Amino acid sequence: MTTLVLTVVGDDRAGLVSAVAHIVDAHGGNWENSELAELAGAFAGIVEVSVTPERADDLRAALEGLAGTLTVTVHAGSGSLAGVAPRSVTFDVVGNDRPGIVREVSAALSARGASIERMSTQTTDAAMAGGRLFEASITATVAADVEVDDLVAELERLATEIQVDVTLAD
Repeated sequence: MTTLVLTVVGDDRAGLVSAVAHIVDAHGGNWENSELAELAGAFAGIVEVSVTPERADDLRAALEGLAGTLTVTVHAGSGSLAGVAPRSVTFDVVGNDRPGIVREVSAALSARGASIERMSTQTTDAAMAGGRLFEASITATVAADVEVDDLVAELERLATEIQVDVTLAD
């Protein structure tokens, strides 16, 4: 099987996921993993699909037929690295919203050889204090040669510097 990664973006309306799922199914594809969301009136997502190599090009062409409703970009999946067992570190970041939090946290992870596997962020009204509250949940993978304790220490140092709370998930 060939793995394809689809990115989809368009104005939000009912039936968008159904339209993509119908095309994937009609071409013998299997919808495996996805993250989909409505943000500010736009629908956006990323979908991992497996399909037989001989049907991949037809699936790509059929997805192009959604133009005007959704912009779909198809990327070839790279698969996972055989024999490598990366470790995961999951943590939450919470603090008063301000520009640069994601830049600072992602730079700290990258500098320590960690790669963001999954990240979800949101801003909400801070009920008691007023203003906006930034919240993120991040899972990063680290290679075997990366010291997790060093990464955690760097995140704790950064949290103090940019005035957010960083909590490691168990």
